[in-house]
Amino acid sequence: MRMPALVTRSVTIMAVPLLLSAVLGGITATALATVRTEPGVFAASFATSGRLSGVTATSASNAWAVGSTGSGHALIAHWNGKAWSRVPSPAPAGSSLSGVAATSARNAWAVGATRTGKALTVWWNGKVWKRVPSPSPAAGFGLTSVTATSARNAWTVGGNLILHWNGTAWKRVPHPSPAGSSLYGVAAISAQNAWAVGGIAGKIMGKTLILHWNGASWKRVPSPTPALSNNTPLLGAAATSARSAWAVGCFNCAIAGLGDPLIARWNGTAWKRVPTPGHARIVILSGVTATTARNAWAVGSNGGETASKTVI
Repeated sequence: MRMPALVTRSVTIMAVPLLLSAVLGGITATALATVRTEPGVFAASFATSGRLSGVTATSASNAWAVGSTGSGHALIAHWNGKAWSRVPSPAPAGSSLSGVAATSARNAWAVGATRTGKALTVWWNGKVWKRVPSPSPAAGFGLTSVTATSARNAWTVGGNLILHWNGTAWKRVPHPSPAGSSLYGVAAISAQNAWAVGGIAGKIMGKTLILHWNGASWKRVPSPTPALSNNTPLLGAAATSARSAWAVGCFNCAIAGLGDPLIARWNGTAWKRVPTPGHARIVILSGVTATTARNAWAVGSNGGETASKTVI
């Protein structure tokens, strides 16, 4: 199962204090040019063409956005509290970055894929980005999401692969995902608590997939899949505590002109589907972030193959 294509035209990066870590999953950027730091206040930055797929922040003066340029190179941009600026990337030509996570001004990870579909992991040490070796998922997938809680604890997923950073190296970690499944999102709140989400492909029906890390092993957890749905992946995850986590995606994704957003919430005991607001057809939610159990944002796209709009 591959993640549904998201077709959008442009984006303006806007930041609200404490909420800059919202994921701009799969949003195409024709201009990384404007940032809102306060209501009604905009600061000009640089312009480029390409696609922004992930963003994270540790403070009002330290944020990262990643993606790929229109010319086929990995794109990394940094916010210093006043302006966005492009930062050199060690990724080879033809690479793209899809996820980024940071724990401090001196520790950040970005993940994605090379031109040949190999896993790509790059690390920020406070001065420069450096490429770090990592195992690769099945051919053609790459890595799609990353999360970190410290310099010694980070997770990344892609395809049917889960990797863990132990402070020294990226290592494969076994998990109970069934054959034909793909993982797209990952979120952690500690070394003993993490979530990975995705989907399971089927001949007729597709199902959601949620895994939980308890500090010792990954376990599959029952997850809601709408009845009579097809192509139903969860694409993003966020967690704020052991009793509060979110997962977003879509069902009947871009099939025969259909598509509906899917939101699920962990209440400390079980995952439950959450109703979504009224919307047009073909809505794909690709990213989610939360600061508390009562404050969360989900983003994605709304439209068809030829025209699309962002959704928040």
